[in-house]
Amino acid sequence: MFPLRLVARAIPWLLLIAGAIFTLLPFYWMVLTSLRPPAEIFNVSLWPIPQEFAGGQNYAKAASVVPMARLMLNGVIVCAGILLVQILTAVPAAYALAKLRFPGQRLFLALVIAALCVPMQALALPLYVGLAQAKLLNTYFALMAPFLLSVFAIFLLRQSFRSYPDEIIEAARLDGFSELEICWSLVLRAALPALAAFAVFSIVAHWNDLYWPMIVVTDIEYATPPLGMLFFSDAESGADYGALMAGATMITAPMVLCFLLARRQFIAGITMTGVK
Repeated sequence: MFPLRLVARAIPWLLLIAGAIFTLLPFYWMVLTSLRPPAEIFNVSLWPIPQEFAGGQNYAKAASVVPMARLMLNGVIVCAGILLVQILTAVPAAYALAKLRFPGQRLFLALVIAALCVPMQALALPLYVGLAQAKLLNTYFALMAPFLLSVFAIFLLRQSFRSYPDEIIEAARLDGFSELEICWSLVLRAALPALAAFAVFSIVAHWNDLYWPMIVVTDIEYATPPLGMLFFSDAESGADYGALMAGATMITAPMVLCFLLARRQFIAGITMTGVK
């Protein structure tokens, strides 16, 4: 009985370890390739120490072929701008749907849920035509415009706000708090884990987005990191995989750091959202 119980307890851990290895292996191979010279690129060995270290050469080439610092700055500007406007618009909307009573509330909630089902690709053509007519292509605004309003943020924060006690809100109203003060000072403060979870989702999604920047940007001056890697691939014909993987490692590292810094709030926001 004892060995069977031990095996039963070990199976979930073994499955988790196998899943972690399967998930992390591409990243490990990416970093390993960025350190190898061209002669070792297609070596199937997973040994972490290359026979000839070429990391300095690969990373220097990745930073010189394309303006890597500019690409990183563009990514920060776009992600920060999108996230700021998303929070400013989603928080009041989520609070209204969660804690206020007004005609058409259920209809608005249904529209939010329905909007979650609309893919970005379905809106790409009319958005592109509108931006082209307004002569706003190749601008930061063009990169941010389709994402400034996030229905996912509204839905996620609404689910979190529902768990906030109504008694505290009523007491705050009696003390003279306005609805905006209650929303931003009380309710949002209790929902910071959900806000952190959404921030991670938003930053990672728009940092890694290639589809929309490839449509509205043709000038590398406004290119985001993934689009910059596409320019790099065009410049090098995709032949120098070591430098290409070095560039991919450089644009992936900030996202890994972002998740590690916010992992506790991210997990808390995901697990507690909707608990009432």
